[in-house]
Amino acid sequence: MTDRMNVLFVIIDQLRADCLFGPLAKAADLKTLRAFADEAVSFRYHHTVTCPCGPSRASILTGQYAMNHRAVRNGTPLRHDLPNIATEARKAGYAPLLYGYTDVTADPRLHDPNDPRLHTYEEVLAGFDEAVEMRLEESWPWRAHLAAKGHAVPPYPEIFRPDGDRPDAPAFYAAEDSDTAFLTDRVIKELRVRPPGWFAHVTYIRPHPPLVAPAPYNDCVDRGVVPPAHRPVPRDAEASAHPFNAPTLQAKRIASNVVGFPDLPDDDETVRMLRALYLGLAREVDDHIGRLIAFLRETGQYDDTLIILTADHGEMLGDHHQWGKMTYRNAAYHVPLIVRDPRHTEAFGTSVEAMTESVDVTPTILDLIGQEVPDTMDGVSLRPFLEGVQPDGWRTHSFSELDFGDPVDPTLWQEALGLGADDANLAILRTRDRALVHFNGGLPPVLLERDNTGEERIAEADDKILLEMSQAMLNHRMRHAEGRFARTMITAEGVRRG
Repeated sequence: MTDRMNVLFVIIDQLRADCLFGPLAKAADLKTLRAFADEAVSFRYHHTVTCPCGPSRASILTGQYAMNHRAVRNGTPLRHDLPNIATEARKAGYAPLLYGYTDVTADPRLHDPNDPRLHTYEEVLAGFDEAVEMRLEESWPWRAHLAAKGHAVPPYPEIFRPDGDRPDAPAFYAAEDSDTAFLTDRVIKELRVRPPGWFAHVTYIRPHPPLVAPAPYNDCVDRGVVPPAHRPVPRDAEASAHPFNAPTLQAKRIASNVVGFPDLPDDDETVRMLRALYLGLAREVDDHIGRLIAFLRETGQYDDTLIILTADHGEMLGDHHQWGKMTYRNAAYHVPLIVRDPRHTEAFGTSVEAMTESVDVTPTILDLIGQEVPDTMDGVSLRPFLEGVQPDGWRTHSFSELDFGDPVDPTLWQEALGLGADDANLAILRTRDRALVHFNGGLPPVLLERDNTGEERIAEADDKILLEMSQAMLNHRMRHAEGRFARTMITAEGVRRG
């Protein structure tokens, strides 16, 4: 027997924060997550520190900013010896189980060039035991399940083609056989027989595109109540507002969200349809998280389990005429975070207004399971907030980065802006009221201001504000330079740590 509590760590792919707490919440109707928030602590100003999937998960799981781990693209290797949530949880006696994926690219120094691990970006982070493989482009157990049900299973991405002549036609598989349902079934089946003290990292690919949902989720959201995309200026004006914007609009078009409809028009009706599909997929995930919570209650484990629910990044959903997450806009970075530690009930049902970041998640989990947080980690434990305490001197901003170049195949941004891969990146310093976007490669900065509805607009440059925020960004980068030995000194008495 063990006195370790269970850990259930859930990452939902591409879920915007406002699906829970904001304009999309009413249409999304995520009953499970909203009810769960009443029994936990919600962090309302939580931001991912980088995009897209691979870099974001590298930051979440290592507790490092992208400027330090440097796995800045899907397909950029992550150093094998970097401490992470799984390697450190093992020191606390856990055997971390992965139900899904981590999107970490293997360190090529450890493998022969012919090793299949060096032919995919969807590899498993060191320290995890892959309990169920559930990757976007492979997912062999799920494919085998569909084949056993009598389906002819096409390759990726055709497996996600709608089964009909409309983009909102249902998937060819039933709701009980979807990727979301299959993963949840496997998690419950296996955790039911595992002894107490387990650690499960469960990752749902939905509502990540391709946008296809099984019935009834393909039309469960009333389009009439879905807020329209936020488009304060026409597409041409958005494209010309900054040199970065035009290739951004070109790189991810509306048709890229659905398989088999290359001529999808970018009109109001189609945008609202795809937003409703996205919310339907989010509702499907919400229902299956409800099954996980019901399982914990049924087996008497709910109050013995630390539960962390978050997302790797957001999704533009047509806002500012953009799709996906390769942008500087807030909707791509603002994500939900809900934490329930059954030992700390004093703050249940509260919402934290302080600025928190995805690099805080792993230090928080390690702190709560009694494991020391390595010096390499940039994030800070959120435990005080769970205990109802506002820490002194807490950060007043979040810091995010985006690499939009490719050292092998130049991207649209590189071609349009004349940038090499090392110069094709940006950094964002966000406060509650505004954001500074600093571009490498000589591009002008962008100053964003947030109105009383939470929406961002490009503001006129103000030299005083630009200087203050640029200094804050530089200070942040200097303070958080990679810290493996930053607090270690070799002395006459031996190794000492500050």
